[in-house]
Parts: sequence; structure tokens; C-alpha cells
Amino acid sequence: LGMFSELKFPVPWGHVAAKAWGPSEGHPVLCLHGWLDNANTFDKLIPLLPRDCYYVAMDFSGHGLSSHRPAGSPYHFLDYVTDVRRVAAALQWRRFTLMGHSMGKTKTSLNAQLFFLSYCFISLQFCFLYPEMVDKLILLENLGFLLAPEDTEAWLKSERMVIDRLLSLEAKQQIPKARSPEAALQRLLEANRHLTAEGGAILLQRGATETPAG
Repeated sequence: LGMFSELKFPVPWGHVAAKAWGPSEGHPVLCLHGWLDNANTFDKLIPLLPRDCYYVAMDFSGHGLSSHRPAGSPYHFLDYVTDVRRVAAALQWRRFTLMGHSMGKTKTSLNAQLFFLSYCFISLQFCFLYPEMVDKLILLENLGFLLAPEDTEAWLKSERMVIDRLLSLEAKQQIPKARSPEAALQRLLEANRHLTAEGGAILLQRGATETPAG
């Protein structure tokens, strides 16, 4: 398992990079690195693991060879959970083993410790949100999930809905339709019943782009 291949998965802001070891028909294992690390975290570990698995270690956005998010965009831990869902979908994996590493033994400030905790949550959150997709969870230097039991159901429902809706919208993205000024105004008024024709026309002056075809 010393040999590996490089993978790239397209995302709206570029790509998510990954490394893969083992036979592609083997049992799927998705490997998640920790804070400020990258897929090379698993270089020394993978060769020691069973050879009948297909290991994919991804670089989270802004790490390793993955694209950075647009300037000014935050790196929230739930976005990393969404990245995991994107990669699983690109690999067409319906069920797989998830192996997450985090929390090294470095002494850090309180702020850094809190940031470490965010990374600890990625593997756990994905399992909580998509339990039907994970057959085994392996945690390396990790912590438990710090969520009050009474909050669990509401949290799971809201966070999974956010991720699923985002990915659904991305999948449905189409080339913007070109409309005549009259048709564009009509479409705007249909979607916003409170607008007058005059108000809609004012908004379109700044909210629409003229194409070469007019």
C-alpha cells in the first residue's frame, strides 16, 4: 500500500484533492485529517492497515492541494462536514468506514484548543447526520461529541437539512436564462407579489445584466 494515486473532486470554488491507496474495488475507507494537516497525515499509517480496503484521504478545503474558499469566506466546521458529503457523493459511496484524526498532543492556547475541537467534531458530526452511510467510525486522538442530549434531535434535523438543500441546489445549477426586459420584469413581479411594475423596473436596472442578444 505504499503506492498511491492523486484524486480531484470538483466543487463550486475549485476542487477538493485527495490521495488513494489500495484496490478501488476494496472496502471503502474515507480518511479525514486534523487541524492544519492534510492527507499526508496518513502516509505512514495506511501501509500498516489491511490491504483489501480502498483508502481515500481528502484534503479539506484550504488544506493540502485542495482549493481555498473565496477570499472573505469563513472556514466553519460544518462546511467541512459538507465537503465530506461532497466527496462521498463523487466517489458514489453509499456506505463506508470513516477514519478521523485530530487533537495532537501539542500544548495550545484556549482559542487554538477550541479550533481543535471543531475538527474533532467533523467525523462525529458526519456520523450523526448520515448514520446510514457509515458502517464503522475510527477516531484517532479524538474527543467525544459535546452536545446536550435534549438538543440532539433538533440539531440533527436542522444541520442535515442545511447540507442537503445546499447540495441539491448545486446539483440543479443551470446556465442563467436570457429574457427580454419585459419578460424579466414579469418574472420578477410573479415571484414578488408585493412589488409594483415601477418598483420592479427600478430593481432590474441594477439586478439584471444585458447580454449581447439584448
